[in-house]
Amino acid sequence: MVLVAGGAFTIAAASTATAVTWPSSASASPAQLTSVTQSQLVLAPQPQLTASAQQIRAQEEAERAYGVHQADAVKAAAAKKAAAKKKAAEEAAKKKKAAEEAAAKKREARLEHSGTPEQIAQAMLSQFGWSSGQFSCLQPLWEEESGWNVYADNPGSGAYGIPQAMPGYKMASAGPDWQSSAYTQIKWGLEYIQSDYGSPCGAWGHEEADGWY
Repeated sequence: MVLVAGGAFTIAAASTATAVTWPSSASASPAQLTSVTQSQLVLAPQPQLTASAQQIRAQEEAERAYGVHQADAVKAAAAKKAAAKKKAAEEAAKKKKAAEEAAAKKREARLEHSGTPEQIAQAMLSQFGWSSGQFSCLQPLWEEESGWNVYADNPGSGAYGIPQAMPGYKMASAGPDWQSSAYTQIKWGLEYIQSDYGSPCGAWGHEEADGWY
């Protein structure tokens, strides 16, 4: 098929869907054009086919999947960082607690062998969560019970020591030296007060009201 448009001849082959363009000139005639062989024709480049809808959809799905993967990676990294931070905080808390316990043991060891019974008791109040003001109740309580005497003994009731434990051997739970150690007796006495009265002032209030604690 030969078409004439814009001063140029276009030859299209229906069987191959290819097209060639031959420029028009004064010297060229239809007869000359018919003698041109196919090898002498310059094939015009054809436009590339656009991607199909299926290809576009596949690309969009791939891009979406990549985005989801990236979001998951960010979340995983954030979770890992948070877990590491939590673990570090837990380790720091454990170290702090261990240091506090070691310091408390050192203080107890010093107290056990130094100071008067009153001084030992006053220094131990904080270990039970009490303020120093509680000593104003503890001092008269044990002054009345035993005079702060480690060897105070009541033959009638079997009460013994500074806190007048009854019977005295109960204080063995605080240490084997309960018969002679002010520290051991005071420790047991404060534990007893905390368990039964909440605080030295609670025990002293009961002592004042009933004559015993």
